[in-house]
Amino acid sequence: MARVWIFGQDINTDQIVPGRYAPYMLKNEADLRNYPFVEHRPDFAANVQPGDLIVAGNNFGCGSSREYAPLALRMVGVGAIIAPLFARIFFRNALNLGIPCFTADLTGVLRDGQMVELQLEAGQIITETGECIQLPPPPSFLREVWAAGGIVPFYRTHGRFPGEAA
Repeated sequence: MARVWIFGQDINTDQIVPGRYAPYMLKNEADLRNYPFVEHRPDFAANVQPGDLIVAGNNFGCGSSREYAPLALRMVGVGAIIAPLFARIFFRNALNLGIPCFTADLTGVLRDGQMVELQLEAGQIITETGECIQLPPPPSFLREVWAAGGIVPFYRTHGRFPGEAA
């Protein structure tokens, strides 16, 4: 089971990991796991568990193109991020790192702290009461990159990028 973490709209990369924490990443990338939402939601980094879901409003990941913001989320094991709209560069950085992102508005459907099961292959969330929430199916190339763990592992495995002829 995974915990749902609800966030509002316009969550920017500086809220995910404030810029002043970038030097820690440069010294020791593993330290990044201590900083996601350190100021915006201080309980997050200490309590998030691998597989937990972030459910947010519009424009998740807006702001600067800090790649270490999605990297910090990957390092704490976020299982997926679900929002109606993502900032394009955040979405791309998350894809590159193998973090599943689904475009759907579930902020009024799921509760903060609710326990659910993400069935990634089926694109479904199963609630503790057995309710099935179908997520919009992502293109096959996204699923392939997620399964590989990111764009670099995909390339290393297949010797090509998704969509290129084998």
